[in-house]
Amino acid sequence: MSEPKPNIGVTGPDRGGTAAWLFTKWAVFLHGGKAIRIQPGNEKPEVELHGLILGGGADISPRFYGGEGAASVGLKGQDRSRGFFRMILNILFLPIIFLVRAIFSTKSPKKSKDRDQMELKLLRKALENKWPVLGICRGAQLINIHFGGTLHNDITDFYTETPYIYSVWPRKKIAITDGSLLSGILSFEQDWINALHHQAIDRCGEGIVIAAKEENGIIQAIEYDRKPFLIGVQWHPEYMPQIPAQRAIFKELVSQANKRRTVS
Repeated sequence: MSEPKPNIGVTGPDRGGTAAWLFTKWAVFLHGGKAIRIQPGNEKPEVELHGLILGGGADISPRFYGGEGAASVGLKGQDRSRGFFRMILNILFLPIIFLVRAIFSTKSPKKSKDRDQMELKLLRKALENKWPVLGICRGAQLINIHFGGTLHNDITDFYTETPYIYSVWPRKKIAITDGSLLSGILSFEQDWINALHHQAIDRCGEGIVIAAKEENGIIQAIEYDRKPFLIGVQWHPEYMPQIPAQRAIFKELVSQANKRRTVS
C-alpha cells in the first residue's frame, strides 16, 4: 500500500489564476505531493494540510504596507545556470506555457480584501503548525508584510540603466545570497528568472532575511531566519518546469511537508 501524499494548500483568487494553479499543481504532483486549491470562496477547512504555497496574483491592499527606497547590490561569482541545453529547453517549453496561460487567462480583481485576509490567516496557521511555506510573487510580498515589512508600490523607476523586464521567459539575472537556504536548493550563486510583477519588497519584516537580489537592489527572494522552510520568491518557478533548479524549490517544499505529515 502506497504512502499517502502530503497535502499542499495552494492559494489563489476566486476568479482567474487557473494557469498558475495548473502549473503549480503539476510541480507539486511531480514531487509526490497533492495540491489543494484554496480560494476566498472555498477555503477547504475540512482538508488537513501539511504545507502551504501562497500563490501570485493581484496586488495586496496598500493598507498593509508603505515606504520607499532600496540599496544597490553587485552580482558576483560565476554564472553556471545558463547554457545551450537550457536555452533549447526554454525555447521548447515557452510556447506551451504561453498557450496554457492564454487559454486559461481570466483577469483577477486588481485587489482582493478577502484574499488578503484569507492568506494572512493561513500563514499564521502555517507558522503555528510548523508547515513549510513557499510564497510566489505576491505570496513572497505577503510573507514580508505579515512580519511587519513594506513594499515598493511600483518598481519601474529602478530600471533606468537596465531594462524593465516583464516576461514569463527567464531573462532576469539575480544574485543568490551565499549560505541561504535558497542557495542550497538552487546550487547557484546566480540564476536567470522570469518577472511578472511591478511591486517588490522594500523593508524586510522582523526575522526576514534577503535570499536573492538583482543588480539594481530589488529584492528577489526572502527567507525567515527562525523557521526551517519559509521562502518567498518574487519570480514564478511554476512557469519554468523545464529548469531543474526551479523544480527543486517545489521538491524541497514537498519533502519538508512529507516530514511534517509523518510526525503529526
